[in-house]
Amino acid sequence: MRVVICGGGIIGAATAYYLAARGIGATIVERTALAAAASGKSGGFLARDWCEGTPVAPLARRSFDLHAELANALGGGRWGYRALDTYAGADPGGAAAGEPQLAWIAPQVRLEGRIGTPATTRQVHPRRLTEALAEAACARGTRIVTATVAGIATQDGAVRGVDLADGQRLPADKVVVAMGPWSILLAGSLPLPAVYGIKGHSLVFDTGDQVPPEALFLEAREAGGGVETPEIFPRPDGTTYICALSSDAPLPVDPAAVDGDEGAFDRLHAICCQLSPVLARAKVLARQACHRPVAVDGLPLIGPVPGVEGAYLATAHSVWGILNGPATGEAMAALLVDEAPAVNLAAFDPGRLRPLDLSEITTR
Repeated sequence: MRVVICGGGIIGAATAYYLAARGIGATIVERTALAAAASGKSGGFLARDWCEGTPVAPLARRSFDLHAELANALGGGRWGYRALDTYAGADPGGAAAGEPQLAWIAPQVRLEGRIGTPATTRQVHPRRLTEALAEAACARGTRIVTATVAGIATQDGAVRGVDLADGQRLPADKVVVAMGPWSILLAGSLPLPAVYGIKGHSLVFDTGDQVPPEALFLEAREAGGGVETPEIFPRPDGTTYICALSSDAPLPVDPAAVDGDEGAFDRLHAICCQLSPVLARAKVLARQACHRPVAVDGLPLIGPVPGVEGAYLATAHSVWGILNGPATGEAMAALLVDEAPAVNLAAFDPGRLRPLDLSEITTR
């Protein structure tokens, strides 16, 4: 069976990994680089039970467990896999006297409670995890092609191959579209539902050993009076990742062209300096922006594309793409070999949403 996976993010790499474990070497086609977009620039936070009460809960629980299995099998220290405590809190703005509740945060930041324990919240470095999965898949026959996907070739209602921008065609019996918000670029070839990109901004600081494994989810009042919700994730490599400031800025056609909104990095840096004297003194190692893929109803899209035999879609995981990447890849591998996946995917059926009307796409 010839399988082509369009997209080299966490979903594509995980799908290739679980296919390779079944003896099937797929071809991953990636335009830029592995984990070049949200799969490399997200926080990598994992929560076992934060999706409870939603259709995503079984997928999240399964994937949380798979993260542990992958860490044991492939050496999770390579991608910073570890357990950590997680707290919620708020910074109302202004100065405050007294001692801080955590040694590395400013005294005016008040913690409202622990919302995750080492049993329920963990973390990874998402780019390194994606690369490790792809590396393990390649060791079992997967290959990676750096190219731009131009379209999906079909005949008589079935997939025949993947057309590249350079004119080549990769023959395929089954194709997985896992291009995040860029999946809509293939809506001219397949009846795909709309996938949107929600833009987020992040900074990575060099904090050494000054910040322990304590993740924070905060509300912070900016100097101008607005309230943002920064998330702070210290990593075992001595860096600390902070994200905030989402927007609906347009998605560039080329993932390599994603950049921050005007003034966003300066605003985020000011928030970080307000929250922690450690961050205020630390060197900024990276300023990043990425678009998280979402569907119109907020649920992932995982399963066969209606009306086209051999075509599958796996995207729209929003903020939980890294958490749910392994279980999505495992499920896709099962579907591709006509087996029942470990998680019921009915709620994520792409056919629940109408196909995107190409006239709705505006280019700039």
